[in-house]
Amino acid sequence: MSPKIAQKDINNAAWAACDTFRGVVDPAQYKDYILVMLFMKYISDVWKDHYSVYRKQYGDDDARIRRKSERERFVLPFAELKNHETGKVEDRFLADYYSLYERRGAANIGELINIVLEAIEEANKVKLEGVFRNIDFNSEANLGKTKDRNRRLKTLLEDFNKPQLDMSPSRVSEDVIGNTYIFLIERFATDAGKKAGEFYTPHKVSELVAKLVKPKPGNRICDPACGSAGLLIEAAREVGDRNFALFGMESNGSTWALARMNMFLHGADSARIDWCDTLVSPTLVENDRLMKFDRVVANPPFSLDKWGAEDAQSDRYNRFWRGVPPKSKGDWAFISHMIEAALEKEGRVSVVVPHGVLFRGAAEGRIREKVIEENLLDAVIGLPGNLFPTTSIPVAILVFDRSREKGGANQNRKDVIFVDASRNYLPGKNQNALSDEHIQKIVETVDARLDIEKYAHVAAVEEIRENDFNLNIPRYVDTFEEEAEIDIDAVQKEIDQLESELVQVRARMAEMLKEVVR
Repeated sequence: MSPKIAQKDINNAAWAACDTFRGVVDPAQYKDYILVMLFMKYISDVWKDHYSVYRKQYGDDDARIRRKSERERFVLPFAELKNHETGKVEDRFLADYYSLYERRGAANIGELINIVLEAIEEANKVKLEGVFRNIDFNSEANLGKTKDRNRRLKTLLEDFNKPQLDMSPSRVSEDVIGNTYIFLIERFATDAGKKAGEFYTPHKVSELVAKLVKPKPGNRICDPACGSAGLLIEAAREVGDRNFALFGMESNGSTWALARMNMFLHGADSARIDWCDTLVSPTLVENDRLMKFDRVVANPPFSLDKWGAEDAQSDRYNRFWRGVPPKSKGDWAFISHMIEAALEKEGRVSVVVPHGVLFRGAAEGRIREKVIEENLLDAVIGLPGNLFPTTSIPVAILVFDRSREKGGANQNRKDVIFVDASRNYLPGKNQNALSDEHIQKIVETVDARLDIEKYAHVAAVEEIRENDFNLNIPRYVDTFEEEAEIDIDAVQKEIDQLESELVQVRARMAEMLKEVVR
């Protein structure tokens, strides 16, 4: 029996494969090639592993083996390379990683990879339609001229043929594969810097958002700005079993494809991830109304410009009835959508926002006032700065709870808990992080709803009204530290000591200069 592969070994091998493109292709782009190759290798290994079992069971009965194989999660068909002039088939082979590996020295290897991906997508249309359409392994613009492109693709195929990247079910669990995908996404985000905002939320921030929304078995969970779906995965993990349904929307086609693959690599095949613009034309609808969810989570793009304000007044789903946010800042547009998509009297929302959402006036101020007067706001949590690769500014998490509506289980809760966790973090060279202890403290504080000096305050709605519905955290949590009294005598004594030492040093320098002159 083959030995199991450790998480760190598969992580390291997958990351090493990135060296093929590092320094040649933009980090925001080469992630697509690596993650698509990882996905293709995964389904090829699963197919190969199961196919060998069927071969042992049914011998040379290919028709029976084929029928059995078609019940797999993914079907691997045959691919055909045709002569562009005559249309005749020049090569026919199984559309999998290993057929490509055998042909890795071919002069048209980029074209062959594209053919295999197209065949896999066509054979698994219900699950994979459109997933590979944004990636071109034969692109001169991204991968260089033919000779360089062929060399890089040959190296990439060889890198994925290492024993550490054997992803057969008998050697590695689904969790490990999913964790490797998340690991790579995190590393790509570090390399991509500000461009990472399109696809990545730091893992610990996702974990915190998921814990605050408190998903339960049987919940329908949605992320309307899901990126590569890491936050949805974390929310699913919080449920504790497989009894959940996942939904997401993403406007960037390439990122949407990553999210779809992420779902499959985590065994969430039934997840529905739609490619659409959430604010302009959401597709998660039923009977011409927004679908409703038990839990809604998101880290939407901060202060999105040109989000569609010009059409918001006539929005067919009436999401912006509290007011239309400014056209240059879509934060409250996303929040409005999330609240309306949450189940009435039950749904819970957790969203990452820039601090401006807490205090900006005009249209945003009016929307904020209405939401607070509706008794929907449950918690405001301030986080440290520099947690994201995209920005160094501190961010906040807002929690809305529709069970506080009249008729809901928490209709009598009339306060908002403010938490200032901005000073609790693990400092990093390029980016700070939250620890498990930091997350636990925040979640326990929100759950307990207790005043904690210089950390948390439970504010009644009257107090928030007195502050003109401004949610700026320092208005509610006093973190001011008085400076220690200065001991004048001690300071003077230290100055005298330093001056005495300075006299001695100058005298010594004068002696040394005399020696040099001689």
